[in-house]
Parts: sequence; structure tokens; C-alpha cells
Amino acid sequence: MDIDFDAISKMLTGLAITYATKVALALITLIIGLWVIGIVVKIVKSLMEKNKIDANVQPFLVSLLSVSLRIILLISVASILGIETTSFVAVVGAAGLAVGLALQGSLSNFAGSVLILVFKPFKAGDIIQAQGYTGLVKEIQTFHTALLTLDNRVIIIPNGPLAGGALVNYSAEPQRRIDLAYRVHPTSDVHKVRKILLEVASKDTRLLKNPAPEVVVSQLFDNGMEFTLFIWVTSTEFVASSPAIIANTHEQVKLAFIKEGIDAPPQGREVLITERKVI
Repeated sequence: MDIDFDAISKMLTGLAITYATKVALALITLIIGLWVIGIVVKIVKSLMEKNKIDANVQPFLVSLLSVSLRIILLISVASILGIETTSFVAVVGAAGLAVGLALQGSLSNFAGSVLILVFKPFKAGDIIQAQGYTGLVKEIQTFHTALLTLDNRVIIIPNGPLAGGALVNYSAEPQRRIDLAYRVHPTSDVHKVRKILLEVASKDTRLLKNPAPEVVVSQLFDNGMEFTLFIWVTSTEFVASSPAIIANTHEQVKLAFIKEGIDAPPQGREVLITERKVI
């Protein structure tokens, strides 16, 4: 049997040309892809620094983005070379699903931290109320936020529920209002009570002059009247001294009421019993 070397040579030449083209195209794709990935990673890193994303989170996000893009690039290069990638993609997907299920809670908390750092509903140093707790934000970590309560307890709250739940930021505005209510006897002079409350407020240097303190008759009862004193402080002063301010104001108001003869409301109703004679 004669061997047709010419046919074999032509076949090998054709295969070499075909695969050489694929290899060259794969190399070009790989080189250009790595260059593009490098640019994308630099842009994302620059945007993170510009938006002041937490320095502890930046390396993780950049690394995650870089690895993900490189995996996509390698799958594309393998496909160009004619390598079957369906099974490879399925294995990668299954592995990613398994890891995602195993780390579901952690990933939720990590995503929450990213949302907090990007949208900034609060920052370190703010006073917030969330998840049933109120306190000063000490630090925002990758998976949790630490709160320092007013009675000096440290509360650790996962960032997932924190980012997705209702939240009150008491430090969002530079000023805070404190409302203090006082009940007096129904026969008390309204103008005199208002004057006393405003004089007490004017003597505390921690209170703001603008907005100025204000007094209103907030409620009327059968056995008395309720006055509400509105006073304003800075958010910083509120965090540092609000309990002391409230306690001092209560004390000074009580002393002023005693001095000026402003009585407290009676504890019960007065019942007048008269004797009637029947003739």
C-alpha cells in the first residue's frame, strides 16, 4: 500500500495554519483582555478612592473584580482555541453556587457594608437608632457596625439588616430640639409660667439662641395645664450633654416654680359636699 505523502503534508499544513490562526487570535485576545482588565480595575479603584469607600473594603472589591474578569477572559480564550467550555462553565457555576450558599449570611452583610459605604446613610461619629438600639457609630467594619450606647455599652449590628432596615440618623442635621413638658395648677397665670420657663432656658449657655426657646400650652386637663418648653442644642452637645441639660432644666424649673408660687396640679378632683336641710 502506497502512502500519499503529499496528501498528508497538505493536511498537516492545513491543520497547522488553522491552529496557528486560532493560537494567534487567542494570544491577541489574551493580551488585549489583560490590558483592558488592568484599565477597568484602575478606573474602579480610582472611583472607590474618589467616593471614599472604606480602605478595608477596597482591596477585596478590586481583587474580586480582577479575578472575575480574568476567569471570563480565560473562558473566552479557551473557546477561541476550540476547547469545549460548557463543562468548565458548569463546574465554575456550581462551585460559585456552593460558596454562595455557604457564605450567604456573610455575603449579605458584606453587601450591606458596601451599600452603607456607598450611599452613606450614616458615618462614624453619627448617632443612629436601628434594629432596636440607639448609640454612637464607633466604626463601620466589613461585616458589621459597632455602636456605643449612651450608657457605654458596645453593640455589634450585622450590616445586612442594618442596610436593609429602617434607620434614624439623629446626627444628619446640625441641631436637635428637646421638648420638656411641665404640668401646673389650672388657675396658674399662663403668662407668668411662660416667662419663668423662658428665663430658666436663657440662663443655660449650652442652649442655642437661634432657634430661640419657645413655650406653648400643649394640653389642657380637668385638673391642670401642661406647658411644653422647646429648647435647641447642637447635635454634638445633644450627644455629650442632653441628660445633664434635661436634668438641670427640670431642677431649675422646679425651684423657680416654688419661688414664684406656681403650684402643681391637684392629684385628684375636689368634691364639695354640702348639707341640705329638708323642712
